[in-house]
Amino acid sequence: MHAQIVLFDGFDPLDVVAPYEVLYAGGTASGGGVSVELVSAEGARDVVSGTGGLALRATAALDPGRAGLILVPGASGRVGEPGETPGLAAGEDGDGRRDEFITVLLGRTLTTDLPVLLKSAMANERVTVSTVCGGSLVLAMAGLLEGRYATTHHLGLDTLDAAGAHSVRARVVDDGDFVSGAGVTSGLDLSLYLLEREVGPKIAHAVEELFAHERRGTVWRHQGPSATAF
Repeated sequence: MHAQIVLFDGFDPLDVVAPYEVLYAGGTASGGGVSVELVSAEGARDVVSGTGGLALRATAALDPGRAGLILVPGASGRVGEPGETPGLAAGEDGDGRRDEFITVLLGRTLTTDLPVLLKSAMANERVTVSTVCGGSLVLAMAGLLEGRYATTHHLGLDTLDAAGAHSVRARVVDDGDFVSGAGVTSGLDLSLYLLEREVGPKIAHAVEELFAHERRGTVWRHQGPSATAF
């Protein structure tokens, strides 16, 4: 399985690095059964995150025609909407430094080639698209999750519903060829689950032991009877 992890300006580093390490370790544990790279819609370039100017390098352009996994992270920045903090200009903190809102960073992806590339990936039966945190909001705002089951950070669940998706309050949601993770640290659980699903439970368990992290919660699927009210 080859995994492409997407970088965009303002991405959240933990959304990227946690899955990268898990999938890379899965490749080692499986004798090369998993490979992973960082990509961007624009191709090879240094991409600046939304956390302290930390940059990672994308080594290639996102290829929606390549079989395997595509993972879209969320953004890192200020929570809320521009203009909500009295006395501060939009995107400016108390020290006068630029610190953009997460909603702005996610929305800016819509002005790039990323939505078109992701639409092509979603239509490719050989590709599983996955997201961490606000990554699902990128797809939702691009109109790619209508009727799909998904999760995101709890502050963004209403945005998923407004875009026509069915939001689920779960740490990981498996909707077939689309798998989403909730808050930032869910990237660990999401990527371990993807290893189990795509490569096998023995590999996932070995990586889980290596990282001393046990997956949390039940992976939600649209199967079986619905629970009655408690």
